[in-house]
Amino acid sequence: MMTEKENYGKYILLYLPWIFSSLLASSPEISYFIAWLGSFFIFYITLSGKIKPLPNDRSLAEQIMRPIIIVQVIFAGYMCCTSIFFFINVLGYEYSSKTNPFLTVNHEVLELTAQCQRYYCLGHAAFVSGILYFMKYPVKQKYYVEKGKLANLLMIIALLSFPVSLLFLKVPGLSQFYFQFSSLSFISGTLALALAIPLKKIPNTLICLSLYLFNFYQAFISGFKEPIILSVLVLGIFLYPNYKKLVTIIFFPALLLLFVFLPAYVSSFRQNAWSGDETSENASKIALDATLNNDDAENTNWAFLVSRLSEIEMFTWYVSSTPQRIDFYGTVLLKQSAIALVPRIFWPGKPVTEDMVMQRVYNAGVVNRFSNVSAKPAFIVDAYLSFGGWGVFIFLFAYGAAAQIIAIKAERLFGGYVLGTALIFSGLFQIMWRGLSFEFLFNSVFWSYITMLLIFKILRSKNILEEI
Repeated sequence: MMTEKENYGKYILLYLPWIFSSLLASSPEISYFIAWLGSFFIFYITLSGKIKPLPNDRSLAEQIMRPIIIVQVIFAGYMCCTSIFFFINVLGYEYSSKTNPFLTVNHEVLELTAQCQRYYCLGHAAFVSGILYFMKYPVKQKYYVEKGKLANLLMIIALLSFPVSLLFLKVPGLSQFYFQFSSLSFISGTLALALAIPLKKIPNTLICLSLYLFNFYQAFISGFKEPIILSVLVLGIFLYPNYKKLVTIIFFPALLLLFVFLPAYVSSFRQNAWSGDETSENASKIALDATLNNDDAENTNWAFLVSRLSEIEMFTWYVSSTPQRIDFYGTVLLKQSAIALVPRIFWPGKPVTEDMVMQRVYNAGVVNRFSNVSAKPAFIVDAYLSFGGWGVFIFLFAYGAAAQIIAIKAERLFGGYVLGTALIFSGLFQIMWRGLSFEFLFNSVFWSYITMLLIFKILRSKNILEEI
């Protein structure tokens, strides 16, 4: 059991990289690297339990889906660690080679990049502080599900969630619930597959494998990299407790290969499918063939690593314009988020959320108002635009706290880690792995929480969840 006495003084260790990088702001290269490496330091001292011990109610392999691990690694890892390629490019390098020995470095961009990385480091520290402060395990459970029923229950949830998601897709004003139930179906089917294999339940394995392959194919023809990577990652995580060596040997190399080949594949797919010239199926075949035989893949991958993998370039544009040309937004974005919470079915004339978000994109000059491009700001950008550095600290702390509080609530309601965190939290609140603009994130988290409570009521009414 985790100790009740906690040394909150240790939390200052999380902020040391940000403090040191800020003190050396006059040397942007050094400041950047201290802030960038600082995130790896934060990963180490949190995942090793040096700030606060990790929950000891389960082994490390059996609690990967808890916020301190999966949400931190994906959300903070993407936010803080992927900017290195853009920074190297700013210094005039492509991979390890100087692109032009006579090219001078743009010091304004260099300083902005270092400044944004310091915000990333501060945000990472605040985010983890929020998680750790509310990380209180083991959770006192009020309900339970018989262990022998779990595999079948997960498969049934997967089979029911998918048609429910399609139903919401067809109802005007409720399409946001499509994403919730679609994600829940994928997570439950993948978790059911991972449980069925070691139990040698052949019918369950075949049904869940079919569901998984269907979802993977849909991800493959979506035109986006993230669903494909998550499909492989989630299956690997769920299989890891029972098949550690197999997952290490197969899934880690598979993820690396996806990062290498997906940029070229997605680029080719979008050129053919999104132009309307080809169907998704044909575009996928053309893209796959082009990727496997593409001599220019290295250039495509470098462009992806610099401009698409990280969002720091867009962050620099916002920092350069706010507050110099555009005042901080204060509580404006929070008010717009409250408007976004109302389903359109109840308010047909509600302002379009995309339009509200894009207004600050146009204000900052990130994209042209007449271009057909969506460049929605990341969560940390909205935090900065609201109140500057204080906004980054406050909102990122709240982000981590919310993730942890919801995960604990899910475990309390659904009888523990498997149904609570691995299924409900990971299925309904997967948006917290990535983070989006305030309006989209707050809306999704709020209604996912309502959905969680409704699913709990249904399972209780059917006596699937039994009171302890």
